[in-house]
Amino acid sequence: DRVDGRPLWISVWGGANTLAEALAHVRASRPADALAAFVDKLRVYSISDQDDAGPWIRREFPALRYIVQPSTPDGAEYGRAAWTGISGDRYYRNGDGADFTTVSNEWLDANIRAKGSLGRHYPRYLFIMEGDTPAFLNLLPNGLESYRLPSWGGWGGRYVYRQPYGETRPVWTQGGDLFGRVNSGDTVTGIDGLPHTSDQATIWRWRGAFQNDFAARMDWTHKPYRQANHAPVARLEGANRVDGADGHGAVELELAVGASVALDAGGSSDPDGDRLSYNWFLYGEAGGPPAGSPRSADRVGMADVRVIADGARATLRAVATCRPSWLDVAPCPATGTAHVILAVTDSGQPALTSYRRVVVRVAAPVRTVAPVAQ
Repeated sequence: DRVDGRPLWISVWGGANTLAEALAHVRASRPADALAAFVDKLRVYSISDQDDAGPWIRREFPALRYIVQPSTPDGAEYGRAAWTGISGDRYYRNGDGADFTTVSNEWLDANIRAKGSLGRHYPRYLFIMEGDTPAFLNLLPNGLESYRLPSWGGWGGRYVYRQPYGETRPVWTQGGDLFGRVNSGDTVTGIDGLPHTSDQATIWRWRGAFQNDFAARMDWTHKPYRQANHAPVARLEGANRVDGADGHGAVELELAVGASVALDAGGSSDPDGDRLSYNWFLYGEAGGPPAGSPRSADRVGMADVRVIADGARATLRAVATCRPSWLDVAPCPATGTAHVILAVTDSGQPALTSYRRVVVRVAAPVRTVAPVAQ
């Protein structure tokens, strides 16, 4: 009820019964327009369904923005959920290609439990490490800004908007239609050098970065500022755009098919004076159809953009408004979108990474018809 233009995120790390009780109270005590305004302000990320309240909420409050992989409340289906990609490789046996090193008890002993009085309270896990934390990770200000839309993807995973079997309405969830190549799985090169595609990969692909972030934050609890490491500031110049001093926020560009744009991150800096390295990549699965888009629009938003990187500089070239489908049964739409990620990593200990997301909207070139001589 506070006067605040920002949405209120609810991280459900157990059963959703407390949220259900609050919503039921508001519905019973306020007029319909006040209830609608209340629900519109909420964003929910639930770690599966750990009681029966989640399905009830989604049925009773269909306008509520909800991220979840629906499941039985007994935990029997948790292994299919994307959130297990934070550390569930061995317990759930679903992390082919993931590097388990930074989520092992041995790594936690050295990088978390050994750091100050707070670190000593960090328990040894019985099942997996930090299973609930993906519901929070997308809210960290790391530059990926994946809180803006679950389909953007980030440290807390990536989701698509669809109606799972048994649900009364669409939610942000997993699955999707492979025929249109728009689904909730990411294809990531694993520690074995091979490509692996899974929902869990949408989280474990970032594991080294978010675990180093965790270790650095533990340093902040007991070290003076100058003895700890801090994340770099990623700045971008190009396309007639110069960043402000904060170095945050997605960069949005428009390109016609065949056109290119040069971007330069050489103005990035590090508060500790560390050397910086740069990694540019096309996040090919990010930015699928927006919420509420019809099934016929499944291929909208997946443009073909090539990234030619050289250190801090990169050239982005718009190739087409869509990427190849399983079967080319329809022409490319008039517009499409691609997401390019810049990762800037420092040389400190632990090495920390900040990001910038470049959202490229690609349009088909306008065709002109020459006049016919009379």
